Amino acid sequence: MENNQYVRRHLDAFTRGRMIGKLEEGRSVTSVAAEFGIAHSIVSRLWRQFQTAGTAIRGFSSGRPRGTTPADDRYIVLQARRNRRKTAGEIARHTTQATGRPISRFTVARRLHGGGLFARRPVQCVPLTPAHRRSRSLWCREHRNWRDNEWGRVLFTDESRFSFSSDSHRILIWRERGSRNHPSNIIERDRYGDRYGDRKDPLL
Repeated sequence: MENNQYVRRHLDAFTRGRMIGKLEEGRSVTSVAAEFGIAHSIVSRLWRQFQTAGTAIRGFSSGRPRGTTPADDRYIVLQARRNRRKTAGEIARHTTQATGRPISRFTVARRLHGGGLFARRPVQCVPLTPAHRRSRSLWCREHRNWRDNEWGRVLFTDESRFSFSSDSHRILIWRERGSRNHPSNIIERDRYGDRYGDRKDPLL
């Protein structure tokens, strides 16, 4: 099978012509396939092609034309790098307006993936004031010598979010692999508005 595939990939126009000539002389498909050492199905398809199209030369197609140019691709990636929270739909609409050609958000997502950018959730952290930092540092120093039985009386709260709908309304950003903790990919958020640093994560 490996030899047949190899011959099929390298079947040049001259060999195809020779095969068609033998078939026109009345030779059977099986005998021609055996003589050239290739699969019966290949010779059969070649003969059908010659009978229908009048030629044994393979037609090559360039495939579906790309919806964007290399300049468009660079522009799409540049938009995502300038505003990492911009959605693929927003970038598609902006690019369509700029180029005058309709570009879908799926095309934008593929171009961004090709540019090494992927939609990911940003790392969220609590914005810490100098008072926050001093309070947390003091708390850590006070508890650095605690034993396992003492930590066993501490309850650390953890909340997991889930959504029944397909859209969780989370903010996504476009970022490269391995850049999760880069400062540009971190969002500071303070849900509780604690400005004095007296709130502690563990409940004692």
